[in-house]
This record gives sequence, structure tokens and C-alpha cells, in this order.
Amino acid sequence: MKGGLLVAGIGNVFLSDDGFGVEVVSRLAGADLPAGVRLMDYGIRGMHLAYDLAGYEQAILIDAAPRGEPPGTVYVIEPDLPPAGGSDCVEPAAESVGPFFDAHGMQPDVVFTMLDQLTDQLTDQRPSRILVVGCEPATVEYGMGLSEPVASAVDEAVRVVLGLIAEQAEQTQPVASDSGPLLAEE
Repeated sequence: MKGGLLVAGIGNVFLSDDGFGVEVVSRLAGADLPAGVRLMDYGIRGMHLAYDLAGYEQAILIDAAPRGEPPGTVYVIEPDLPPAGGSDCVEPAAESVGPFFDAHGMQPDVVFTMLDQLTDQLTDQRPSRILVVGCEPATVEYGMGLSEPVASAVDEAVRVVLGLIAEQAEQTQPVASDSGPLLAEE
């Protein structure tokens, strides 16, 4: 049976601001998280993330995500995913998969497509809700360390993620029933 919340930092620390998700997860490592929350640094291990997503009810992915905003802008994205296991599942662009699947690639469309393929074979389903906490990168050129605007956004992203975790915890807390003992929401 699946459950819980996966908080996944993703990105390549050797490509400057692409390491944003890894840095946010590193900062969250010291936080007091509720039971059922798993914090994980996936780096560039897309296949590992796809397999792990199949076992969780909800997921928060943290990544550098260019959307045309000023560098350091933090936002929450809820991807518009096709129904799990549906026959109308959108195929990833050929150039994103290529003739050889890169198990270390972190392109979200490839990870979500791989997740759909895995859930067809596994008894678990993909998470019912996946959120992406993204940050507009200034650069993803070769180099170690985050640019100043992205480094300055890490604390804000930590607050956003902690808020999303608290929101999820509130939704799964026991609620009082007029007719008996406390019951957990489904």
C-alpha cells in the first residue's frame, strides 16, 4: 500500500543553478518533518526517482525550472499530467528520449512517462498529486555553486516546501466524527 509524501531535490550540482533542488533538500535535512515524509536528494538519477514516485501518495519535486521570470523567482507548479496509465498518455518528444534512454536524465516529461510505464507493471500507482517547487535559474553553464539570485532564493524555497508539507499533513490528520472515534481522512 502506498502513502506518504516524497520530497525530492533534483538537479546537477556541476551546472551552477541546476543544483538548486539539491541545495534546498540539503537545507531541509535539518528540519523536523512529520511522519510519512521522506526527504531525498536524487541529483540526476531520473530512473531512481521514477521508481520511487510509484510508492507515494504525493510528491514535491524541487528543481531549477526556467519559465522566463527574473532569476531567483520561486514558484509552485502543478504539472498537468494525463491520467495515470491512460491510453491518451502524452508521448515525450523524441529528442528528449532519443534512441538510448538516459537513466540519469532529469527531464520531467521523461520521468513522468517512465513513471506511467512503471505503474502499468507495478501494483502501485503514481502519486495523486505532484508539485514542482521551481526556481528561475540565472545560468546552467558548467560550474559549481549557485548564482547570487538563486542562492538568495533557497531560504524562500525552504519556507515554501515546509508550507506545502504542513498543508499535506493537515489534510491527512485525523478529523473528529460526531458518531465515534477519530477517523483519518482518505
